[in-house]
Amino acid sequence: MSKKSILMLVGDYGGRLRSHGSIPSAEHGRPYGPRGLPGKKSGEHVRTAIHDFEGDQTYSEKRGHNFALNATFDQVKPEDYDALVIPGGRAPEYIRLIPRVIELVQHFSRANKPIAGICHAAQILAAAGVLQGRKCSAYPAVGPDVAQAGGTYVNLPMTEAIADGNLVTAPAWPAHPAWLAKFLAVLGTRIEL
Repeated sequence: MSKKSILMLVGDYGGRLRSHGSIPSAEHGRPYGPRGLPGKKSGEHVRTAIHDFEGDQTYSEKRGHNFALNATFDQVKPEDYDALVIPGGRAPEYIRLIPRVIELVQHFSRANKPIAGICHAAQILAAAGVLQGRKCSAYPAVGPDVAQAGGTYVNLPMTEAIADGNLVTAPAWPAHPAWLAKFLAVLGTRIEL
């Protein structure tokens, strides 16, 4: 696989494991690239949240970690990137209200570039109008958003993921291995043991 440049749209209180912990990053020499947050610049920090399933009616949330952004959102040019990653957590519920976020997602969809979204990321995909006729998984509470946007919500086990063409989605962080494997396949990555 040739080196890919992948944009990650993040926001304060996005899921820590989805935004930082298990996603390979540029600092580790892997193919994921800049992370940008609307209203913040490269070098500024994002706050994350840790979500877990502890037997309640929904996930629990605890304060996560800070990590530095390595891209200035207002300077991001989508044509410079091969793919888009949208982590979940609470960030999608408010960054979907930013017109530039919607424009970026629409660019990747129109160009048929790979898009990976997990958990609440489907809120952004729905707001961008890119789910019409597509299969999409998400955290179950976001399923109605997928359906309202013309997509088919796929209720998967929390450890599974689905690919529909260039779109790779999963319901929550326990799906990271499956989600990343499917996204790497869509990117054209070949892994051999």
